[in-house]
Amino acid sequence: MSKNLVIVESPAKGKTIEKYLGKDYTVKSSFGHIRDLPKKGLNIDIENGFEPNYEVPSDKSKTISELRKAAKSADTVWLASDEDREGEAIAWHLCQALKLDEKKAKRIVFHEITKQAIEHAVANPRTVNMALVNAQQARRILDRLVGYELSPVLWKKVRPGLSAGRVQSVAVRLTVEREREVKAFAPQLVFKVTATFLADSSELPAELTTRFTEEESAKDFLKACQLATFSVKSIEKKPGTRSPGAPFTTSSLQQEAARKLGYSVKQTMTLAQRLYESGHITYMRTDSTTLSGFAIKAAEEFIKKQYGDKYHQVRQYKTKNQSAQEAHEAIRPTSFAKLSAGNDAQQEKLYQLIWRRTLASQMAPATVDKTEIIISPSNRSETFVAKGEVLKFDGFFKVYGGTKDDVILPNIKHGQEIALGEMIATQTFSKPPARYSEASLVRKLEELGIGRPSTYAPTISTIQARGYVEKLDLEGTERSIKSLKLKTGKITELLATEVTGADRGKLVPTALAEVTTDFLVRHFSSIVDYNFTAHVEEDFDHIAEGKQEWQKMIKAFYQDFKPLIQQSESVTREETSQSRELGLDPKTSKLIVVRFGRYGPMLQRGVTESEEKPDFAPLPTGVDMNDVTLEQALEMFKLPRIVGKTDDGEEIKANIGRFGPYIQIGKLYVSIKPHDPMKITEDEAREFYAKKLQQEAEKNISEFPSGIKVLNGPYGPYVTDGKKNARIAKSVDPKSLTEEQAKEMLEKAPDKPRRFKKRKHKK
Repeated sequence: MSKNLVIVESPAKGKTIEKYLGKDYTVKSSFGHIRDLPKKGLNIDIENGFEPNYEVPSDKSKTISELRKAAKSADTVWLASDEDREGEAIAWHLCQALKLDEKKAKRIVFHEITKQAIEHAVANPRTVNMALVNAQQARRILDRLVGYELSPVLWKKVRPGLSAGRVQSVAVRLTVEREREVKAFAPQLVFKVTATFLADSSELPAELTTRFTEEESAKDFLKACQLATFSVKSIEKKPGTRSPGAPFTTSSLQQEAARKLGYSVKQTMTLAQRLYESGHITYMRTDSTTLSGFAIKAAEEFIKKQYGDKYHQVRQYKTKNQSAQEAHEAIRPTSFAKLSAGNDAQQEKLYQLIWRRTLASQMAPATVDKTEIIISPSNRSETFVAKGEVLKFDGFFKVYGGTKDDVILPNIKHGQEIALGEMIATQTFSKPPARYSEASLVRKLEELGIGRPSTYAPTISTIQARGYVEKLDLEGTERSIKSLKLKTGKITELLATEVTGADRGKLVPTALAEVTTDFLVRHFSSIVDYNFTAHVEEDFDHIAEGKQEWQKMIKAFYQDFKPLIQQSESVTREETSQSRELGLDPKTSKLIVVRFGRYGPMLQRGVTESEEKPDFAPLPTGVDMNDVTLEQALEMFKLPRIVGKTDDGEEIKANIGRFGPYIQIGKLYVSIKPHDPMKITEDEAREFYAKKLQQEAEKNISEFPSGIKVLNGPYGPYVTDGKKNARIAKSVDPKSLTEEQAKEMLEKAPDKPRRFKKRKHKK
């Protein structure tokens, strides 16, 4: 074993570092966190200063053994986890798990994996920074307290299996409140007037600076213009500039990658992690926009050599977030000479985005000549404005943002009379607030000071995985648009249609999100309060700076939090179900209500207090529980609907279940998405049934007398006895397997993990 052992989190990062260190260094990986709070139980000693009970997970035992052995034979152990609080905590946990002397173990940090950065880190080691470790511990412990004590409340009052979290619950609340803003929005109608004037055989497009709220007002204006002459009231020319944006932080990279490349937040972070570990970019979890002196100098040399001196301008951006921490530099390429990098097309595109944005930040602004022409009719006070812009110097557009198309206006003079080509007054509607996309939700969380760069991607993934939010493409609806057109002295009416509300990749909250958010706002307002969540982040910053003790911070939080848990015990499930009476069933005289049930929104006919059991029905497809009417509810109680019969005479029933619309034939259930069970025809149902039978036939390869089956699964053929599964190697023909071979495979296969485990709670 070599004299020096370097421990990093990931093997990929280790391989890159190993290239820059000599033969006296061995690099090994901890494969992420080496110790953590156990998954079962609270494991926080509340009575004794909130002391955490950490453990080494069973899947890390082998890693620990190998690292201990390597550490014993090394003269020096170097802890090279990431340069952030989480990385600092990993370094400390390594000291604890490997029983290292913290004063002898050398902590090295770097925000890029280059030879220069690694050599500088080795030459300037330090010890583990316990202030940073404590900040991370405080975050972990507070989030465990919230999740462990609040989640069971949701299980009892809303639905089993739910989770709550300090950041995730706030993110869900944001989407719920935005959705309600969208639904409550009443569009305002206005008429926008545009015109095309003729000057020296050239067209001059312009827009009226006034909007008309009524059709009659717009028509009166066009009538006046029938008799008007038009002249140039003023011409203003002035230079303008376009300046580049700051280098990327974690959140701005996520937003720009979504806008320009269509990447999800999670996808962007995965690709950036790989680029960082391969040594192509600096550390990708940062809220700083500053660049090192080395990077600024390197950018200057590259720009002057490639584009010339006039394209260069030194800039050092100030980080807007004053509590910015983690890595101390923006995300940038480790070398501007590396024009392309990455192991696949997606990595290459993201690298190019980072390279261009960083280089552009050190380039001269683009300059433009702006022209604004004001045109007035002779008999009205309103004015038209025509705007033009000509790019004079492309500056940073050379590498980022593309070139702006010139809008060149005709050469006309002040006071000149110009002719009207045509004028159109078009009905337009004000737009509701935009639903959040992944990127815009990240931006909002950052604006509110909620979470940190490392939390955005997992938070957004979690709220989707938990069923609180769905990422949807919205189709929109058609509406009529009226226009009034003035041409050659005549006014004509035009009708057209437009699609409103269509959008792609928007985060739409589910009914579960609304019920859960309302419950938390009512009974745990402090936990989902935006200011509280941001204030907690400030407390973590103070702990990281050594200005605050983490135990005191957690104690102050818990003293306010625990009484809320106790008070919530008195809340009834009926109160959280958001039950709403729709009316009486005219046939049975039973009350029909809509409420949130165990598996989501549902309709109920009858009351639970009566001797007769209530009837239940699903909501109509695409109808919100807040909008469903009695008439719609009555139709749903007609389900299941008999659609017809199969060739064998079996009834085909159509219905809606937990997973959407389906048909049932005997014990076989077949999804019919996106068909409506109230409208699907017998022929359509038979077609679904035939396809399902074909799939089932292709699924079953063979079956043995013992009950063991050879089946085709989504991941390839496998053997099963109903309790255990065993994959079949690609080199083996599944059709040729004997019963004995199948039994042998099952004996060697591991047991199926239990999907749901009983939780034991401390009393």
